[in-house]
Amino acid sequence: MFYLHFFASSLPVILIFDGLFGRDGEKLDAGTETDANLNHELYYHFLGTDQSEDILGWRDPEYPKHTHSASVTEDGKYVLLYINENCDPVNKVYYCDLSLLPKGLEGYKGTNELLPFVKLVDKFDASYHYVANDEAIFTFLTNQDAPRNKLVRVDINEPTSWAVVLQEDNKDVLESASAVNVNHLVVSYLSDVKNVLQIRDLRTGDLLHHLPLDIGTVSEISSRRKDRMIFVGFTSFLVPGIIYMCNLEGEIPDMRIFREIVVPGFDRTEFEVSQAFVPSKDSTKIPMFIVARKGLHLDGSHPCLLYGYGGFNISIPPYFTASRILLAKHLDVVFCVANIRGGGEYGTEWHKAGGLARKQNCFDDFISAAEYLISAGYTQPSKLCIEGGSNGGLLVGACINQRPDLFGCALAHVGVMDMLRFHKFTIGHAWTSDYGCSDKEEEFKWLIKYSPLHNVRRPWDKPSDKVIQYPSTMLLTADHDDRVVPLHSLKLLATMQHTLCTSLKRSPQSNLIIGRIEQKAGHGAGMPTQKIIDEAADRYAFMAKMVGASWID
Repeated sequence: MFYLHFFASSLPVILIFDGLFGRDGEKLDAGTETDANLNHELYYHFLGTDQSEDILGWRDPEYPKHTHSASVTEDGKYVLLYINENCDPVNKVYYCDLSLLPKGLEGYKGTNELLPFVKLVDKFDASYHYVANDEAIFTFLTNQDAPRNKLVRVDINEPTSWAVVLQEDNKDVLESASAVNVNHLVVSYLSDVKNVLQIRDLRTGDLLHHLPLDIGTVSEISSRRKDRMIFVGFTSFLVPGIIYMCNLEGEIPDMRIFREIVVPGFDRTEFEVSQAFVPSKDSTKIPMFIVARKGLHLDGSHPCLLYGYGGFNISIPPYFTASRILLAKHLDVVFCVANIRGGGEYGTEWHKAGGLARKQNCFDDFISAAEYLISAGYTQPSKLCIEGGSNGGLLVGACINQRPDLFGCALAHVGVMDMLRFHKFTIGHAWTSDYGCSDKEEEFKWLIKYSPLHNVRRPWDKPSDKVIQYPSTMLLTADHDDRVVPLHSLKLLATMQHTLCTSLKRSPQSNLIIGRIEQKAGHGAGMPTQKIIDEAADRYAFMAKMVGASWID
């Protein structure tokens, strides 16, 4: 089993039994450190043994900011090492032939020798991810000269000769490919933010079958190359979860439900999902999902929740959340997901169109989605709440600065709010591939224009026929967030409090601006169920109060 480890940079931290000591000797609560994460290391762990016996597989002190991950080929013969420079979708690939180790992995116990990895791809010019191999013949999914991805094949003994197995699609993004049934592939495409499944020939890439699938998201594909059976996890806004079992033994794939999650009291037929394509400021069409009760009257009277992310090549396809269904069922809320630029919904070009010097496109897209919901009669500004987390928290923070008049409420989770200093803390240096870095003059000029912390203004100072203030806002963070450290939200909260309220004798800002700081929690992943419930209850109760939503039995 391979796993990863970070060592803190600037100053070594001393691990003791009940805590950590910082630079000046003060005791720190483990997980609250803000030093940069550097010197990533890869280890191999033998199950049932003490961690002290683990094998150091790879480290590279010459490049302390690089991160590493590893996988083992299905035949168990090769270890593949993936090396990333930052968050850009590009990586190097090295391999280690375990069959050539004279004493196997056991022979590396008690030594400081690294595993003898061989360089296959040694440039950061594209992403490569393992699909299958026949001895030394490997198939990879890559974006090399293919923004929407393709499949390629190489003999690792002749690493300069690569052949295309499956060409890039003209429109859809090839998200994954898995070997099954000896010489077949199950491939998943993202088509206008909805997954499509196909069975193809592993050797030629030829299409063999389309697998029937409702509009939604393939959450997981579980298969082994030797097996004729595959399991497909599926979800959507109105489907909590289905596991399909697909038998490839016959001429036509036999796909049926194996397991299905049922939520008591939830009837999906009461709701409907639509998709709009909203023109942004530069006329780019932005897809947006809209989930609402059937028969909704478009009279502008409905509370509305608009969610967005828009970064790091991450797509936001349809997925089920009980809390948002509760909002739609009992608060008559219309909830929407805007698939803005910066994500991976249409491939690398869509991602790059929302990053670095073009980050403003993300905010323009989100604002355009909000304006559409108002003009189409779904809601009105006083009843519109926007929500986002992490990079999406940055999105919310920037949008309430730029258009405070457009929203009635804002929920910003663990947001990157200080765009001039984010790279100085924990893993923030890896995000410069999407944002840029303020240490560079040109990139500083991009960042200062939209950094939430540095653009808090008194909106009522602008000439207007009505007094404009910030929407009711909740900034959420956690005291042990070691990814986006809590100082981002705390500094923005303090800046808003000072600029909009305490620096004035009589402030027009009457809408609430509050912070919610979770204790003994981090960036969200792994949060206990009770904390998840408590946080959802707090933020959505706040939203309901601020937008005037009433409970419906």
